[in-house]
Amino acid sequence: MEKIHYLIVPVSPEAHRFQVSVQVADPDPAGQRLWLPVWIPGSYLVREFARHVLSISARDGQGRPVAVIKLDKHRWQCAPCAGPLTVACEVYAWDLSVRAAHLDTTHAYFNGTSVFLAVEGREHEPCTVDIQPPSGDAYRGWRVATTLARAGAPEHGFGRYRAADYDELIDHPVECGTFDLVSFEVHGVRHDIAVTGRHRGDLDRLARDFARACTAQIDLFGAPPPFDRYLFQVMVVGDGYGGLEHRASTSLLCSRDDLPQPGQAKTTDKYRTLLGLASHEYFHAWNVKRIKPAAFLPYDLSREGYTRQLWAFEGITSYYDDLALVRCGLVTQDEYLQMLGETVTRVLRGAGRLRQSVAESSFDAWIKFYRQDENTPNAVVSYYTKGSLVALALDLTLREATKGARSLDDLMRRLWQDHGVRGIGVPEDRIPALASEIAGRDLGAFFAQAVDGTEDLPLDALFATVGVTLGLRAATGESDKGGKPGPAAKVQEEAARAWLGARISADGKVALVHEGSPAQQAGLSAGDQVLAIDGLRFAGTEPLLSASLPGRVLEVHAFRRDELYQCRLVLAEAPLDTAWLAADADAAPDALAARAAWLGGASPLK
Repeated sequence: MEKIHYLIVPVSPEAHRFQVSVQVADPDPAGQRLWLPVWIPGSYLVREFARHVLSISARDGQGRPVAVIKLDKHRWQCAPCAGPLTVACEVYAWDLSVRAAHLDTTHAYFNGTSVFLAVEGREHEPCTVDIQPPSGDAYRGWRVATTLARAGAPEHGFGRYRAADYDELIDHPVECGTFDLVSFEVHGVRHDIAVTGRHRGDLDRLARDFARACTAQIDLFGAPPPFDRYLFQVMVVGDGYGGLEHRASTSLLCSRDDLPQPGQAKTTDKYRTLLGLASHEYFHAWNVKRIKPAAFLPYDLSREGYTRQLWAFEGITSYYDDLALVRCGLVTQDEYLQMLGETVTRVLRGAGRLRQSVAESSFDAWIKFYRQDENTPNAVVSYYTKGSLVALALDLTLREATKGARSLDDLMRRLWQDHGVRGIGVPEDRIPALASEIAGRDLGAFFAQAVDGTEDLPLDALFATVGVTLGLRAATGESDKGGKPGPAAKVQEEAARAWLGARISADGKVALVHEGSPAQQAGLSAGDQVLAIDGLRFAGTEPLLSASLPGRVLEVHAFRRDELYQCRLVLAEAPLDTAWLAADADAAPDALAARAAWLGGASPLK
């Protein structure tokens, strides 16, 4: 046994409690300190996992109690004692997400950051962990899905596992239960998909499609991949979405309808979303798990880790997740352009893009992006969404500057070889310098505008280099996500759509008011309860707007808190914030060739 050994048991699934202990063979003579992370890599918010610790106690090698004192929100100190020291705690696990721990009578899931106490000063040492099932006949059919290295446990079984250090221990989430399992192989590496939750999904198709996406990404960076095996942990629920990357696995949360259904040949929008999510997290096995910002080497899980580069590590990943799908044939060119149009639309509809750069968004992720409120669209830009457009713009810029000889693919391969393979963090100024080197000219102005600035990207000109046209129009309604041209207007007057500039639920609750909108100018605020418009009970915004023209004056009655007030609102013309893209079949031959290389992943040098 290693000098540090863990034991985790779901002692009370019905009460959502894990019993977790760590045994230290030779504790610090001055009194051993232990701590629990306050955040998990890949999700940049201080989550205070220690708040779920229900109790903690310790015993020495003779079984005698050892005093434990809490030092601060996530650290404890044991009194000096002779080893081995065993520290045990109960952890409450009722967070159905990919970031923490969840336990009930149907399954057990945990990330190590939520349950395993780190032994201070010994984080670099190897350790072992025994994963045990709950007691009782009801749990005899449970299995284990994890990429932790087995140290005696049978495949997919309970028992002993090992890790080279604490960082590795917490980077292999564990799923226990009666999950469905399907496997596939890519470049000689086994990939498993463990699906938990009730479903009717076609798992054979899921495996085939995941295999194609994984192949495209391994081909981009070069085989073999940086892991001996890989695991997709998929938790299926009625309505959910999320993913978190790990070095050899990912945890995914999806809706039941996201899975492909037996006999269904069509790729639905929901299934495309799941494919994109899986592709995104898989790309992270290279970009962020191994190609890391210098600020993350090593991770300091006791406090925030600041970097202005999340636009690259999340934004570039968000660009390649869907690009991999079109390159491997899981989506068509037209479908991909529609998806891109929807992304452009999401960015254009947020005034926050004009206030905050993606570099600032990256730095402030801890206090803004992960703590969204009613004003977030007006104040914050997503380093995921706009970051993906920055990656797109950089890709097309590199292709145009080198006449198709180089692309963002080459930049990612350089980052992989220079930093990922060698375990060297990426400095804050490295990506602009490397991009300029690959382009053969200084791209400082590009990065000043796209990364450090807040003006809109010159996407129309960049799309023209690959024979794609960018169009903008007004939204046709609240459900309009963009990506499509929209209905053709017969006359200009009919094309003008009235705009309120607020998101109001069917029951009249104001959820969001857009910056500079008629609703804001009239004084409406998030949280207001709209009662009536023009003396009639509020019946939703869509019927109102479809029957109105810009310039119409509305008399609005609403409650704010418990006070009734009235305001005068003048509808404006809807902004052209809905984007769509179209491939130009008559584009110049060089643009057609550039588009084929871009969407096919080919270049003259490959």
